[in-house]
Formats: sequence, C-alpha cells, structure tokens
Amino acid sequence: MPMPVRRPAGLAAAALGALFAVTGLAVPAEAAPPPPPALAEARTQLAGLTVEGEGSSSPYDRDLFPHWSTVEGTCSAREYVLRRDGTGVEVGSDCYPTAGSWYSVYDGVTSSTPSEISVDHFVPLAEAWRSGADEWTTSRREDFANDVDSPQLWAVTVSSNSAKGDKDPSEWMPERTQIHCDYAKSWINVKHVWGLSVDAAEEAALSDLLDTAC
Repeated sequence: MPMPVRRPAGLAAAALGALFAVTGLAVPAEAAPPPPPALAEARTQLAGLTVEGEGSSSPYDRDLFPHWSTVEGTCSAREYVLRRDGTGVEVGSDCYPTAGSWYSVYDGVTSSTPSEISVDHFVPLAEAWRSGADEWTTSRREDFANDVDSPQLWAVTVSSNSAKGDKDPSEWMPERTQIHCDYAKSWINVKHVWGLSVDAAEEAALSDLLDTAC
C-alpha cells in the first residue's frame, strides 16, 4: 500500500519560501490542488478499491487526526494550501496570507478574505475513519490530514465546506457541475493512494459520475 508522507522542503524551495515569508512578496500560485488522474486511470483505481460497509469499532474524534502540521518552512498545511491555491498571495513571516484572492471551485465564489476560505479535507477525516483510518497509527493519520501531495486539500468557501460536512459523493456534490468530473476522479485517487474503502452507494455514485460528468 502506498505510504504518502508530508512534503519535505528542498533547499531551494525552503530558501525561496523563507524569502517570501520575510519580505512579504507575492508568492507564485499553482492555483489548484494536484491534478486528478486521467479518466481511464480513475476507472482502474475505482475498480481496485475495496467495497464494504462503513464502520469502526471506536468512536471518531477529530483530534485523532493531528492537522495543520508544518509542511514547508514556516507554513502549516492550511497556510501552504492558501498560498498554493490563491492568486496574488502575499504572506507574513508566519506564512499566513496578508493579501490575495481565492476562487472556490465548489460554488464559484471569489474572496479576498483568508478567514472566509476553508481548507477542505477532500475525503473528510470522519469519512476516512469509517473507511479504514481507524486502524492507522496516529502518525499515519497526521500524514493524511496534512497531505499536500495528493488532491486531499482544497481551498474553498467556508459555506461550501460546511455544506459538504463529512458526506461522500453519494450524499453531496458541489453545486458547480463543471467540477463534478475532477471531483469524482480526485475522490477516487485519494482513496486509492491511502488504501481506503468505499461503500456500495459511494462506489455507484462515483461510477455514474465518471460515466456522465467526464
């Protein structure tokens, strides 16, 4: 099973990040999470997922997933994603944005106020817990909660993130249909990378999305 880890900062990247943090210069934005797989690969990944009912022998607690750990320089995973996914982002010495704007692909809203933007755990932590993460070590759950290398963290509006909650694609999809294909492929990819299961309704919804939205 693949074992993602938090992104190590290379020397050049660390030096550049430190420069931006100290000077407050605009950080070049990648403006998106890592891309999802191609359609054919997404179908293969979906077919390889274990299909079983959700559940856990232990109650879920968000604190079981240490999140917003430092992933690069002074940047926590949340700050890293705000910097990555925004436009014209400037950061202070603590890596928190002091300027910039963010486009939420879930609802098509643009905001220039960082506090109005959530960093969504794309496969929600509670969903992951019910899909196999209850058997992980705390360290592995921390890596999952701060994963900036798969499509697991997205900058979106607080309202759309709240509407999503811990629902899977059989229960909730973004109001913007234009994102539905990438949403399904990204969901499949995160579950594939982290070895998480899907339930029957979730699998059916994802398969239908690949057929109709892509």
